[in-house]
Amino acid sequence: MSAMNAKASSEGEEEALGMKTETLGESRYSGEVKRGQAILVAYLIATLELTFLFMQMGVVPYLAKSLGLDSVGFGYLQTTFGVLQLVGGPIFGRFADQFGTRAALILSCASGSAFFLLMSISTSIPLLFLSRLPGVFMHGLPGAQKVITDLTAPSQRADALGKLGLCFGIGMIIGSALGGVLSTKFGIFVPLYVGLVGNLINTVIAMVWIPLQAKPKSDHHVTENSNVFSIREILRLMKFPGVMEVFMVKVFAGLPIGLFLVMFSIISMEFFGLEAVESGYLMSYFGVLQMVIQGLVVGKLTKHCTERTLLRLSVFVFAGVGLGMALMRTVWHYCIIAVPLMFAFSTLGTITDSILTKAVPSSDTGTMLGICASVQPLTRTVGPTIGGVLYKQFGVSSFGYLQLIVNVGLFVYLLKSKIPLREMKNQ
Repeated sequence: MSAMNAKASSEGEEEALGMKTETLGESRYSGEVKRGQAILVAYLIATLELTFLFMQMGVVPYLAKSLGLDSVGFGYLQTTFGVLQLVGGPIFGRFADQFGTRAALILSCASGSAFFLLMSISTSIPLLFLSRLPGVFMHGLPGAQKVITDLTAPSQRADALGKLGLCFGIGMIIGSALGGVLSTKFGIFVPLYVGLVGNLINTVIAMVWIPLQAKPKSDHHVTENSNVFSIREILRLMKFPGVMEVFMVKVFAGLPIGLFLVMFSIISMEFFGLEAVESGYLMSYFGVLQMVIQGLVVGKLTKHCTERTLLRLSVFVFAGVGLGMALMRTVWHYCIIAVPLMFAFSTLGTITDSILTKAVPSSDTGTMLGICASVQPLTRTVGPTIGGVLYKQFGVSSFGYLQLIVNVGLFVYLLKSKIPLREMKNQ
């Protein structure tokens, strides 16, 4: 009798264990599905925000001109936006670390709404400058990167971050085209109204579909009680092994090309002799290149190469791009150079973001992404001054020679240095 009871008890325990294992499996599967959905929603939010941002870029020069702002004043307007983005990037990252990714994305989308609202009622130059103010928190791309960083394994991070290049390319192509069509057919303010409504919809999407807490609770204790505006906390991340070295490579490798791109609107007219329509076609070509390279090529490379190898490769290609730019004479030369240029830009950006977020505690990934996001605004801020001097004094080839010299130096440094990286390939 006791043997039968023991057998029944054993069978019951096995059945209970089986049910528990099945429940855990279902729970794990459900969690994976929810993570996948959250990542897709992050891609959608980034795509929409970038579309609206590129849409207004084609409208602002005409709006500024209609309000009586000259080219110098327009330069100040662009610099103001660049400075606000530069300052806001690390602060936005700290906010995401302390209050969660969903709160950060809601802040970004709501700031976008305020940005378009103020622009749509800009009837004077002071109001137009005031409309730049919400730009300090408009960081939809770093917000999406934060979601992806929190929800992906380190070995899959570079591939997942690389796919954001598709979002950027789609936003660039659709936004630029849509802004031109809407402003031409319906008036200069219609794209701004569309951007306002679109950002409000984006805010709702972030509230409903982005999880309240993406990372484990244990990851929040480090920054929970510290100030969002703490410069010390932001600079603290630079002291982690390899962070300062990789960040400096990220800043300087693409800086000369960044200066060239800031001046491209003038160079396209004066050096290449392009009309506005032809410049638009060229921008669309860049968008398609970025979509293909960052969305498809970089992801495949991360499966076969270590991040150290890809970092060196991107810097080496950048050096070759510099030589090509120093020798280019026509827009067709530039179209050929644009292929390795986009490859180097996309690879460097994706790989350095991946390396840097792995090098700091998971509770600080938002701040690190915010610091990374401040690189482009930094270029936009100093670009018009430095780029203008280079172009006027030494010509277009000076950007190429500077790019070549800087990246040859960085490549030698990367070959000789022992920067500590968490080496892993995508599985």
